[in-house]
Amino acid sequence: MSAPRPVPVPDVRSAPYWEAAARHTLVLARCGRCSAFALPPGVTCPHCHTTDPDFSYEQVSGRGTVRSWTVVRQSALPGLADEVPFALVDVELDEQAGLRMIGRLLDGPNSPLRVGDRVRVAFEDVAAGVSVPAFTLGEVAS
Repeated sequence: MSAPRPVPVPDVRSAPYWEAAARHTLVLARCGRCSAFALPPGVTCPHCHTTDPDFSYEQVSGRGTVRSWTVVRQSALPGLADEVPFALVDVELDEQAGLRMIGRLLDGPNSPLRVGDRVRVAFEDVAAGVSVPAFTLGEVAS
C-alpha cells in the first residue's frame, strides 16, 4: 500500500485560500493598502511593503498564460511516487502582471505545451474536504 498524498496544512493567513479551494473556488489575498494580489500572502505586502497589509480574499478567474513548465519523473515525496510522471506549469494569472502560480497540469505530462498557452484553474480532490488548485489547457467556455 502506498503512502497517502501530502495535503496542505493551513495556517491563520492561508486558511481562507484552502477553504475556498475545497469548494473549487480560487481566491487570492489582496492588500488593503495598495490593492495588489499577493501569492502567498506574507507578513508584509510584496508590492507596497506595508507591514499591515490587511489582506482580504477575493475570487479570481483562474485564467492565465503558461510561462514555463517541467515534467516531474521522480518524486521523493511520499504519496506522489505512484503519480509520476506529471507536469507542473508556471502560470501568470490574468488578474495582475507578474502574479504567478505553480500547479499540476491535469492534461498529463505528454500534453503539447508551449510558452504562452492559455490555461484555466481546475482542482484536484486529494483528501476528504481538501482540494488543491491545478490547471487544464484552454479557456473557460462562456
